[in-house]
Amino acid sequence: MTAILQLDNVSKSFGAVVVADALSFELARGEALGVIGPNGAGKTSMFNLITGTLTQDAGDLFFNGQSIGRVPAAGRCRAGIARSFQVPQPFSGMSVFENTLVAATQGAGEPVKRANAFCLDILEQTGLIEKANVLAGSLTLLERKRLELARALCAKPNLLLLDEIAGGLTERECSALVSTIKDIRTTGIAIIWIEHIVHALLAVVDRLIVIDFGKKIAEGEPHKIMASRAVQEIYMGIAVDG
Repeated sequence: MTAILQLDNVSKSFGAVVVADALSFELARGEALGVIGPNGAGKTSMFNLITGTLTQDAGDLFFNGQSIGRVPAAGRCRAGIARSFQVPQPFSGMSVFENTLVAATQGAGEPVKRANAFCLDILEQTGLIEKANVLAGSLTLLERKRLELARALCAKPNLLLLDEIAGGLTERECSALVSTIKDIRTTGIAIIWIEHIVHALLAVVDRLIVIDFGKKIAEGEPHKIMASRAVQEIYMGIAVDG
């Protein structure tokens, strides 16, 4: 079966700073892939390359078997790629519901009438239905992170990219978020999740890759990867749970 996403020797640099170094991997439909690496390793840059906010210098990216390496970000979103951001930046003067409605109508191209019910369903799924009419700027950190997730889901993705969505949460909040992501997996959406809270990743993902200086240095079964010496050396001095 064709992989939903394939990166083929993707490279990107800014002068002497390399953020992607011949990066290659595939993601199967419905698979959840975890991505770890130290700060500055190129993880978020990889997401920017997948979503089209950065353009690779070399290599190519394929989504559903089609090259997307030169497709604009909006086109990739319409094709079924959505993401959350490490630092939530909702439209703070709009309600939670209005934030999701923008994602559904602009990201997924849904007509407003049809999008209304869909957005309410997503708010229910992400635990925000009681906050639907609350201004997004008044939300707690956990609620803003849930809104990031809801907005991404309202774009109707086949591939969901999560960028450190558990960062800054309490243990209880993290557990609640993991439960929500597990529910999302049952819908068949493929997931790539960048996270420093490794125990959260291990509860969800099927496979783990490790990136350092823009290069993939390890890939495989999550617990075996975390036990490897190379990974332990990379994380020396970095607070990691798990």
